[in-house]
Amino acid sequence: MEKGFKIYNTLSRKVEDFVPLNPGKVTMYVCGITAYDSPHLGHARSAVVFDAFYRFLKYIGYDVTYVRNITDIDDKIINRSNKERIFWKDLVEKYVKEYHQAMDALGVLRPDFEPRASEHINEIIELIKKLIEKGYAYESGGDVYFEVEKFKDYGKLSRRKLEELRAGVRIEVSEKKRHPLDFALWKSAKPGEPFWESPWGKGRPGWHIECSAMALKYLGETIDIHGGGMDLIFPHHENEIAQSEAANDKPFVRYFVHHGLITVNGEKMSKSLGNFVTMEELLNKFHPEVIRTFLLSVSYRSPLDYSDENIKAVEKGMYRFYETLYWLKKAQPAKEGLLSKRARKLEKAFQEFEEGFVSALCDDFNTPSALGKLFALEGEVYNFLSAGSPLTSEEAVLLEKIYESIKEKAGKILGIGGLDPEVFWEEERTRKLKQKGKTVEEVEELVRRRQEARKEKNFELADKIRDELTNLGIVLKDRKTETFWYVE
Repeated sequence: MEKGFKIYNTLSRKVEDFVPLNPGKVTMYVCGITAYDSPHLGHARSAVVFDAFYRFLKYIGYDVTYVRNITDIDDKIINRSNKERIFWKDLVEKYVKEYHQAMDALGVLRPDFEPRASEHINEIIELIKKLIEKGYAYESGGDVYFEVEKFKDYGKLSRRKLEELRAGVRIEVSEKKRHPLDFALWKSAKPGEPFWESPWGKGRPGWHIECSAMALKYLGETIDIHGGGMDLIFPHHENEIAQSEAANDKPFVRYFVHHGLITVNGEKMSKSLGNFVTMEELLNKFHPEVIRTFLLSVSYRSPLDYSDENIKAVEKGMYRFYETLYWLKKAQPAKEGLLSKRARKLEKAFQEFEEGFVSALCDDFNTPSALGKLFALEGEVYNFLSAGSPLTSEEAVLLEKIYESIKEKAGKILGIGGLDPEVFWEEERTRKLKQKGKTVEEVEELVRRRQEARKEKNFELADKIRDELTNLGIVLKDRKTETFWYVE
């Protein structure tokens, strides 16, 4: 089924036809977390975007090897472990566990490999030795630096020249460096810091060299896709290119794919502004599929603005979507017969979804367009079923095909709509009622009593129960067969 698609390449600043190095196979490396704090919405955006990208590549027929690293030794980790008086490895384990729990909840698939820097010290040292031997790196007082002026293409990803960078970027100045932009490949150990033995003395790797060494080990000298946030373009990915291409004399990455950053109510998300959105907080407030849908609701390249209003709008849409799936799953034929005129309109909407959903993703991974086609089909299904007309056998077959297609495409690729709708509603009702100190059973009993009152034409009691439910934030939707309800 392998199908061509186009993707924006940060290297060329163009949308290009995607052609992997080896036909039918894709190698993908994504920069993962630095494990020194709890996961937040920015971590989730990266994980969900590249999870959906990974699923999509496999769906259209590629054999994908996906690597997402964990930075488990760097200045932030050391500073945090000293501050909290906790062994650095224990600190890392704590936050890696939190990250995995949050991403598992979001339905993010584990990558094929999730290497950690501290487990690849030998590979890192060998790569640094190679750079020294080739004249691109130098040792200075126990540290080893990459000499940026030796790499003629430095700045090709960020499109900046060395002179501009020297003038405009805040870089740590050190007497050990030959050029202010030279970056550390190996850092000599300070008293009390974790260290490893090396030809240059006790120390630890710099941040940039870790990714180059691990990408080389698991994916080879040239990789197809390198992903991460736009904040990594410079200096991290720029430095990865320099050291990898200097060492191997081959292009390091064919396609750089960068996602936009998160803002909160229009401002950059940061701890200093106090607008930090943690995954623990979000998962307590919203269903994981609501969060996934929110994260995929704008182009991966655009900024994504978080606000309660924005994500609640997505939640409202997802509730309607899963209500439609609930009725869709229950749809049964009432009589033999062909498609009605109304059903032919639905059939046309289904054909448009079948043709358009994957095509939208093939066009620079356009998830907003794909979601638009999904929700357009859902709207047609909802309207069709709301009429309450008895279904013919052919209409029931059409509805079954739609249900399976939504699970197959949206569920498998985007991780949205793949849940059994009854499971979705059980989870949501339970979670939201727990916050109100109520149970699903208590609400179901009130709904049942109201239905009985309506049958007995005791409308005063029925209205009284409805008011009681409304005060709890319960929305009731009466149909001929049953009353559907959810918690706002």
